[in-house]
Amino acid sequence: MKTAVFPGSFDPIHNGHREIVERMLPLFDKLIMAVGVNADKKYLFTTEQRLQWLKEVFGNEPKISIEQYSGLTADFCKKRNAAYLIRGLRNSSDFEFEKAIAQMNRKLGGIETVFVISSPEHAPLSSTILRDIIVNGGSVNDLVPVKITM
Repeated sequence: MKTAVFPGSFDPIHNGHREIVERMLPLFDKLIMAVGVNADKKYLFTTEQRLQWLKEVFGNEPKISIEQYSGLTADFCKKRNAAYLIRGLRNSSDFEFEKAIAQMNRKLGGIETVFVISSPEHAPLSSTILRDIIVNGGSVNDLVPVKITM
């Protein structure tokens, strides 16, 4: 069984995340949406809220499971018998950042990273930008697959 993990904070999930999952589903038998928990990071939304959004968006897809984890992503992948990681790339800066992480995940756990180039319409999307819009009272309704309220 080919299992992949799509790790992220999903704070919040956006249409770029959704599109990556839809494009990768045909390639894998199982896809784990893994919400990372990092005690040193400040999130806008609770872990429970982020997990709930993922369930709303992907809950009807039998090939997808939704989990939370902490610690090394490579360790999480090994525990779930996942040989692949999925990472979206919007630009060359993303690639440079993700490349080093991918190389380390391969060294630590033999995990292969599959890079997915975002579609042009989703390239400007990032959870960081969306959080800024939300905190400043703007609407992200056209950018996210679920209703996000503060």
